[in-house]
Amino acid sequence: MKVLVCISHVPDTTAKINFTNDNKEFDKNGVQFVINPYDEFGLTRAIWIKEKQGGTVSVLNVGRAETEPTLRKALAIGADEAIRIDADPTDAFFVASQIAAVIKEGGYDLVIAGRESIDYNGGQVPGMVAAMLKWPFVNACVGMELDGDTASLIREIDGGKEKLSVQLPVVIGGQKGLVEEKDLRIPNMRGIMSARTKPLHVKEAVEANRQTTVGIYEKPAPKGDVKMIDAENMGELVRLLHEEAKVI
Repeated sequence: MKVLVCISHVPDTTAKINFTNDNKEFDKNGVQFVINPYDEFGLTRAIWIKEKQGGTVSVLNVGRAETEPTLRKALAIGADEAIRIDADPTDAFFVASQIAAVIKEGGYDLVIAGRESIDYNGGQVPGMVAAMLKWPFVNACVGMELDGDTASLIREIDGGKEKLSVQLPVVIGGQKGLVEEKDLRIPNMRGIMSARTKPLHVKEAVEANRQTTVGIYEKPAPKGDVKMIDAENMGELVRLLHEEAKVI
């Protein structure tokens, strides 16, 4: 079993976000970057597959050299090799084209990506990759079992869950449920040391058009001031909720 896990290099959810160049570029100064959480669920599930059924796990990122610590963390968690496409991931179609090109050369049986990245929340790349490869695609996947070349999958849908069966190869858009948060792996010292000797291949980007450009970034409007109401003054609280907040 040859598994590829797509890894996004994203700001930590606690990071303070700012923009530069007239709000046209994300300011990376002082920002801590991590493995995209949805991708981390997929990585852990891929390692489980390797441990249970054998095979290899590769991780892939489209990004510049500053993303390599994130890839090294994935190697320390248990991946066997890492691949970095040396390009800026500024457009979903461009990123999907790079991933699809690697998959075509790699002979992978299963591709796992997060359902979306927590920075842009586009949710486009996994589906585009599957379309480019003409492979089945299952998004919002919360359960997966493999039996030979058949995958039994569970995905979330509006109002419930859906069970599917597909033939490999397949692209999965995963999330919490593939594994639980308590099952995510923290790199230990042995893993960190072994990650230093595992291969990290850097590839040039293939030719692909970028379909979108950033016009401007805008932060959400700041929250209004908080009004404190005396705990005994329920009438004033009801009046404010009715007349000002207009929620009752």
